[in-house]
Amino acid sequence: MAISNINVQVDQDIKSQAQNLFSTLGMDLTTAINVFLRSSIEYGGIPFEIRHRRYNPETEAAMQETLDILSGKVGSKAYSSAGELFEELDNE
Repeated sequence: MAISNINVQVDQDIKSQAQNLFSTLGMDLTTAINVFLRSSIEYGGIPFEIRHRRYNPETEAAMQETLDILSGKVGSKAYSSAGELFEELDNE
């Protein structure tokens, strides 16, 4: 079997996370990529479903609220301790 090289540009953090994951499965990144390619050929396409994630309205609202807090559009309350947080929750 002749060997061929593939050069792929990937975010360094993604590469590191993938290497760590695959090492826990007993394989290196090259082996994992070969497993993916062989599975794709056997499957006749990408061997998993590719689609948009869909969340229920409550989850979507919570995700939007998180983004709004992170961007500074919406303020959020800070607590100096878990006890302070639980005390406020008990008073609601």
